[in-house]
Amino acid sequence: QMVQGAPEIAAVLPAFLEFAAGTVLVAHNAPFDLGFLKHSALELEIPWPGNDVVDTATLARKTFTRDEFPNVKLASLAAKFSGVSPDHRALTDAQATVDVLHAIFERLGRMGVSTFEDLVTFSAKVTQQQRMKKHLADAIPNAPGVYLFRDANDQVLYIGTSKNLRTRVRSYFTAAETRSKMTRMIAMATRVDPIVCSTPTEAAVRELRLIAHHRPAFNQRSKNANKLNWLKVTNEPWPRLSIVTSILDDEASYFGPFGSRRAADAARDTLHDSSKIRQCVQRLAVTPNGETCILAQIDKCLSPCDGSVSSADYGAEVSSLLALLSTDAGRLIDAQHHHMSDLAAMERFEEAAMVRDRTHTLLRAISRTQRLRALTAETEIIASERTDSGWNVHVIRYGRLAAAGFLSNGTDPDEWLSQLMSLAETVDSGFGPSPAALVEETEILARWLEGDGVRLIRGSWVWPATMAIRHIERFSWDDHLASLDS
Repeated sequence: QMVQGAPEIAAVLPAFLEFAAGTVLVAHNAPFDLGFLKHSALELEIPWPGNDVVDTATLARKTFTRDEFPNVKLASLAAKFSGVSPDHRALTDAQATVDVLHAIFERLGRMGVSTFEDLVTFSAKVTQQQRMKKHLADAIPNAPGVYLFRDANDQVLYIGTSKNLRTRVRSYFTAAETRSKMTRMIAMATRVDPIVCSTPTEAAVRELRLIAHHRPAFNQRSKNANKLNWLKVTNEPWPRLSIVTSILDDEASYFGPFGSRRAADAARDTLHDSSKIRQCVQRLAVTPNGETCILAQIDKCLSPCDGSVSSADYGAEVSSLLALLSTDAGRLIDAQHHHMSDLAAMERFEEAAMVRDRTHTLLRAISRTQRLRALTAETEIIASERTDSGWNVHVIRYGRLAAAGFLSNGTDPDEWLSQLMSLAETVDSGFGPSPAALVEETEILARWLEGDGVRLIRGSWVWPATMAIRHIERFSWDDHLASLDS
């Protein structure tokens, strides 16, 4: 009866949408009302304009306590804030909704909410102190890059990256950021420094480098990017497997890295099970004259200590081990898979799981080594990635990002690339698989190179055909391995 005699929706909806174009729609329980309008627009084949929406019911629940209002029905709120009583008639309900909205504005204004973005992201969980610092984002540009929160002593508190710096930094003062740790950081922050980057990949690399350099108190990831473990086949008359934390220019062979010493130990144990290379740690003379160890007595070591093996035969064992680690791990994989299956057949499941997990750890490390070598061996790689408005271009030298830029559509590519190359960093090669950068940086670049749409402009980089990763599905991952390699 309320709408009897009123115009059909087809007659009023087009005019209403034209009137409301570019405005913010306000409604109490907005999804209910907008649901009818969107349905009608769909039936009438009218494109929905996508207006921003403010729902006073949702805002009221965030703004007022349950002691003030046990429920946020329009009638309950209007009884306190409006001079009209909602009666399900359009004009009366709209007037009541406006009065409720003004009451919400009055309350939130005292809490530092002054813009539409503040309003739609408001949360009572965000402290007023946190919200009052939103001015720190005022000068931040809408661009990809890295941001650094600093305290009154200019110390870096936290470093992050985003495709849109302004939006991300503002989120720290709104409902988007409610972590207690970040709340403490924001309380200490007095400045935010933006570093605009040409591409998201450049931003990720810069973030990594800055975190490693500044070691901010509120960052966890990448603070210890240099603390890695490597397996080393030593360069001495009687080589052995050693675990080290750095790569030297000593002509030894290095493999990894591993995320923890425990993971490196597990990988070394797997290799010792598959090889008769010595496990003692002392440096042996060219002509040893020691005693036979227990491992030699049970045929687990060739026993160079007592001179019972020739340097040629021992060298062949070391060469076999290096080939397994460098080119194709197939022989080791088959042996470990059979060993795991035999243990499972005997219902020794825990031992089988240990073999599986240790082998998985080793394969991941070999794969990382192969990926690193593939990039660190390349003097220079120039690659591009197509976007809607141009190309992201990166110059990579010995696994390190030397330059990055964005080539806009319509720009002369030869002249632009020449300018980019003139600004590229000069990079010296690292030792062995160690890149001329943090390992994590090289792996960021490797993932980008693997991405869809990335094309080489210069360079001959390819992944080796014998990548160990192709065997990894034979050894499943579980929680034990996750803790092992954390």
